[in-house]
Amino acid sequence: MRIFRFLIISLFVVFFITTIISLFIPSHVRISRGIQINSLKDSVIKQVSLVPNWKNWYPGADSSKFFYENSEIRGLVLNEHKKQYLVITCLKDDEVTAEYLLPNKKIPTGWLIAADPNANLVTIQWYMDFHLRWYPWEKFSSFMFEKVYHPQLQQGLDNLKRFLEK
Repeated sequence: MRIFRFLIISLFVVFFITTIISLFIPSHVRISRGIQINSLKDSVIKQVSLVPNWKNWYPGADSSKFFYENSEIRGLVLNEHKKQYLVITCLKDDEVTAEYLLPNKKIPTGWLIAADPNANLVTIQWYMDFHLRWYPWEKFSSFMFEKVYHPQLQQGLDNLKRFLEK
């Protein structure tokens, strides 16, 4: 009984300390990648803002189905069985915002576009925002976001650059 009580108290103390440490980890995490493309701003915006054009550069989009809303293409079906979608939410002059729609959460993402007026040079930044709850496992898992998502972001931007500069 004494060992059992020691184990229970130890587990509680470890959980409490882990929770306290996790409170120092930010609740909002943004990961992003950027690239410069030798192209016109309108060409870049056309590729990013029109979902049918994503087949030219978005990783995995060439085999994905379109997501329709009110008979209009709004995004991609990433996984039909798991109900995972990527949907455009807002179009602006210098930004396209979208959301990864998952069964239990939404992950905001988007592309910021800035053009150099003196040259045909466009800088595009692809970002993903994560809003975390106070749970320690969510906070500590945020350390892995960069390793998981950066390759996809970089591959997409490299594909976009390659497509627009040919």
